[in-house]
Amino acid sequence: MLGVVVAVTAGLTGCSGAGPDTDGTEDPTSSGTGVGPGASPVVFAFVCDGDGQDGATYTTYSAVWEARRSSCTAKRLTGSVPSSQQQAAVDAARGDATMVELAGVCAERGVAPWTASVTDAVAAHVAAGLLQYCPGHPEVDRLRDASAAYRG
Repeated sequence: MLGVVVAVTAGLTGCSGAGPDTDGTEDPTSSGTGVGPGASPVVFAFVCDGDGQDGATYTTYSAVWEARRSSCTAKRLTGSVPSSQQQAAVDAARGDATMVELAGVCAERGVAPWTASVTDAVAAHVAAGLLQYCPGHPEVDRLRDASAAYRG
C-alpha cells in the first residue's frame, strides 16, 4: 500500500519535527518525558483518508506531513501515560480537545485549524493545545498568528 510507513518509532509524543517523533534515543522514563519508571508514554499511529489513499497508516508526524494529508485520526499504539508535552497540550486546550483529537489534528495539513482564523474561545483553546502539542508542525506559524490576532 502506497504511503504506508511500516517502521514504528518508539517514543512518539508530540508534533515537533525533532525529538521523540524522530529521535529514538530518548529514554521514555527520562525527566524530559515526564513519565515515571514502569510507565510508558502514549504513542500514536495515524490513519488518514482522502486524496485517493483511503486508510493509509503512518507512524510519524513527519511522514504524514510529507504526504500532505488532510483527514487523519490518531490511534493509540502503545503507552499508558501522557508525556509532559501531551499533558501540557491537553491542559492548554481547557477541555475543548482531547489528547487523541490533538494528535489527529496535528497530523493534518492544509485544513482548519491550521489555515483558519481563530474566532472564538473554543478555537482559541484548541489552538493553544495544538501550539503546545505541535511546535514543529509545518503550519504552526500560521496558527500562532491566528491565535495572536484573536487575543488582539
